[in-house]
Amino acid sequence: MRRRLYLVFDKAGSKAVYWLALTLLVTLPCSGAPGAEPSVAPGRMVPIGSVDERFQSYNIEMVEVTGGRFWKPYSSERFDPHPDRFEFRHPIDLDNPRLRKLASALAPAYLRVSGSWANATYFADADGSSAVPPGFGGVLSRQRWRSVVDFAEAVGAEIVTSFAVSPGTRDAAGIWSPDQARRLLSYTRSIGGRVAAAEFMNEPNVALGAAAPASDDAASYARDSRIFRAFVKENFPSLLLLGPGTAGETNSALDLLSASGPDAVDVVSYHYYGALSERCGGTDAPEDPLSEARLDGTDHTAAFYRSLRDRFAPGKPIWLTETAEAACGGNRWDATFLDTFRYLDQLGRLARIGVQVVMQNTLAASDYGMVDEKTLQPRADYWGALLWRRLMARVVLDPGVPIEPRLHVYAHCQRGIRGGVSLLIINLDRAPRSLSLPITSERYTLQAASAPNEPVLLNGTPLHLSADDDLPPLAGAQTAAGALTFAPFTISFLAIPEAANQACQ
Repeated sequence: MRRRLYLVFDKAGSKAVYWLALTLLVTLPCSGAPGAEPSVAPGRMVPIGSVDERFQSYNIEMVEVTGGRFWKPYSSERFDPHPDRFEFRHPIDLDNPRLRKLASALAPAYLRVSGSWANATYFADADGSSAVPPGFGGVLSRQRWRSVVDFAEAVGAEIVTSFAVSPGTRDAAGIWSPDQARRLLSYTRSIGGRVAAAEFMNEPNVALGAAAPASDDAASYARDSRIFRAFVKENFPSLLLLGPGTAGETNSALDLLSASGPDAVDVVSYHYYGALSERCGGTDAPEDPLSEARLDGTDHTAAFYRSLRDRFAPGKPIWLTETAEAACGGNRWDATFLDTFRYLDQLGRLARIGVQVVMQNTLAASDYGMVDEKTLQPRADYWGALLWRRLMARVVLDPGVPIEPRLHVYAHCQRGIRGGVSLLIINLDRAPRSLSLPITSERYTLQAASAPNEPVLLNGTPLHLSADDDLPPLAGAQTAAGALTFAPFTISFLAIPEAANQACQ
C-alpha cells in the first residue's frame, strides 16, 4: 500500500500541514525483507562519552524580547506563493505562568537570547521606551532584559547571549567598542543576574538588514573579537566565550578561528539548519527531512566543526547554539510531529559524537517553536523534549547496534535511576521493526494522532495540558522481555531501571 502525506487546507484558506498517521507518506525506501531482529544488552553497554547537564537547551530570539518584525508563522497567513516573510510581534510575555511551567519542566537548560536581530539591538540606559539611535535597528530596554533575567531564574535556565556589532557600536575607523556589552553585562550583574556564556556576535558569516557582519574580512573580525575577549576576561572572567558562531560548513569559520589566534574561545560554537524554509527560497518537500541524507547532515556539520576545534582549539567543548529543521522560521510542517523525528534523532546523534549542548530555535516563536507562540500550547517537539529530559541522563552509551537505514537506536544512562539505562528507538520505516531486549522495560511510544489538530499520542493517549496547565503524567507501559515491535513512523523511549549497568551507578 502506498502512503501519502496530505496537505490539509482549512476553511480560511491557510495552509496547515498535518501528518496523518494512518496514511503517512513515504516515498522513502522500505527496509526490505525482515531478518533476525537486532539484540541489545543494556547491562553491558559501555560508556562512550557524556554531555553537559544542560545539553538540551533552547533559544528565545532577541526580537522576541524587544518586539519587532520576526518570521511570520504560516498558520497566520492565507496561502500566497510570495507572502511577506515577516510579521510584527509584541514582546514575548516571559511572566506567563504557562510558559514558565513548560520551560521549568525542561530544566536545567541554557536560554540563549540572540539571533540576527541582536547584532543591531541597542541596550537602553534607562527603563521605558527609547528611540532607536543611529547605527542600530532596535532597542532593548532594561525592563525587557530584567524580564529575561527573572524568567531564567524562575525556570532553572542560565543565560547565553551575543552583542551588538552594527555601525552604532563602532568608531570612525570602524573599530568595535565594548560599551554596549559593558552596559548589558553590568546591568545584569546589578540586578543579581548572570550571563553564563556569550558569542561576540550572531553568525559573522551572515547578514540580515541592519545587522551587518562585524567586519569585511577575517583580520578585522579577529581584531574586534580580541577587543571583546580582553574586555570580558578583565571584567567578567567567569563568562564563557563562545565562537565563532558561524552558520553551516563554511570557510569563514576556518578563517575566523585561524585569524583569532590561540585561546580565542572557551567553547567552539556553530549553527546548523538542514534547509532554508520556503520564506527564504527553500524548496523542500515534506518527506525530505526524513531522508537519511538529510539526517546525516547533522553528523557531517558536527564533524566539520570538530576538525576545526581539533586544529585551532584542541580540547575545548563544542556547542550547537542554534538549530532547527529549517532556517527563517521553519517549514510548514515543523510545528507537527513530522519534525519530532528530526529533533530527537539530532539529539541522539550529537550526544553520541560529543557535542555538549544543543539549543533548539525556538522555545515559542514561528513554526519551529516547541510551543505555539499564540496559544502557548505544547507542540509535538515539546513532548519529545520532555521525554528526553525525564529519561536520558548525561552519560552516553554504545547501544551495541549501528544506526540502520530507517531504524535508529541511541542509549544513555537513565536519569535518576542508579544502574538504569534508557533507549531511544526511532522507526522511520514503512514497516514495523523489531529489537530484542532481554529484560523488562517501561515503554513510551510517541506517534501522530489520527485526525487533524489533535495532539500527539503517548502510548495511544493524547498529550495535552490540564485545565490548570499542569503537565500530564508521562507513564510508561510495562513491557516484557523479548522481541519488541515498533510500529511504522513511531518514536519510542525504553526505560530499563533494572539494567544494572555499572557505568550508570
